[in-house]
Amino acid sequence: MVLIHNRWVLLGIACLINLCTGSIYAWSVFSGPKAVQLSELTGTQITSSDLALVFSIASCTGLIPMIFGGSFSDKFGPKPFIVIGGLLIGSGLFFSGLADSVWQLIISYGIIFGLGLGFTYGATISNSIKWFPDHHGMAGGLNSASYGICSVLVPPLAFYLIQTKGISTAFMTIGILFGCIIVTCGLLTRKPPSGYEPEGWSPVKRAKAISFMDVSWSTMIRTPVFWCMFAFLLCGAISGMMIISQASWIAQKQVNLTAETATAAVSILALVNTAGRIIGGIVYDKTGALNTLTCALVICGLGVASLLFSTRDALILFYFGLCCIGLSFGTIMGVYPGFTADIFGRSHNSVNYGFMVSGFCLSGIIGPWLALTLQNPPGDYSLAYISALIAVAIGLIFSYAIRKQLKNATNR
Repeated sequence: MVLIHNRWVLLGIACLINLCTGSIYAWSVFSGPKAVQLSELTGTQITSSDLALVFSIASCTGLIPMIFGGSFSDKFGPKPFIVIGGLLIGSGLFFSGLADSVWQLIISYGIIFGLGLGFTYGATISNSIKWFPDHHGMAGGLNSASYGICSVLVPPLAFYLIQTKGISTAFMTIGILFGCIIVTCGLLTRKPPSGYEPEGWSPVKRAKAISFMDVSWSTMIRTPVFWCMFAFLLCGAISGMMIISQASWIAQKQVNLTAETATAAVSILALVNTAGRIIGGIVYDKTGALNTLTCALVICGLGVASLLFSTRDALILFYFGLCCIGLSFGTIMGVYPGFTADIFGRSHNSVNYGFMVSGFCLSGIIGPWLALTLQNPPGDYSLAYISALIAVAIGLIFSYAIRKQLKNATNR
């Protein structure tokens, strides 16, 4: 029992939970075979593109428990929410295997599985930050990295199961496995004592007395700094979501890579994205969140500019651009949970971060939309890259605004 109350063990448990929660990143492996299966069952031609709506619904549905259930998680602790989330993730994947229509898949994967994502991710990352007030960046970064590394680890497992057992069995097997792991780890999760502070640590070292520390969401959204942070996150994530959603297609059409080589490029992007969440968290603890985020946005700009001038004869620019964008995106996603807690306190961070991360969800709509609509001619992403650079420039303006707001609040 003493071991389970060790905060480092609890951080490891949270990371294992998010490793399973990140199974949403295996969707690209599931969608094609599931589309073929549904085509055969319904007698209607269904493609993986037709099932993109299912993935979008799952991504957006996760916000609901993060926002509306976050206050209960802050009050009663993360355990019941992680257990419920594990049951939803497991059953959502299981029934996705049994789904014989698009509507059934929307309900099982888009809604049930999506709700499970919000319950588990929101509860684990907020609880880890409460256990590590001295290392917000590291705790948030490791949790976020565990979620992201699924894009590398889970697809091969899913692909193997699909090839050997079929799409239905693959869904159900991963659902049972990950559901059991999340529920078990959820039962082992512990909430830190109220006002927990590690021995020898003083909150003064982390931040000066900011006037809006430890506030609820209703107070948070009335502060100018919240909207500046929201806008920064939106602008900073647009480029990442644009490239991540189109990376394979860009690699094939812009720099003429083969499908196999393009897949390898996507894997590189995923690995750098994951590394960025860890590296960003470490740098954040050393230099501060805002400095880290500003540097990440500058790196993002360099990456987008490199892609803008990439050609089949300048592959080094293409790979450099991918790495810069992956590093930047991972850093922003890894830093923001702790940054939110730094500014608005730990007591209500579950629901506060739920509101903040809606800026990321909005970028998930805008980024891919820009990439799809600004191709002129098809396969030419120059206008999309220019729009992304404009978003980066606007984000840097909001970075300055955040800094000014925090300075004013600290001096009150």
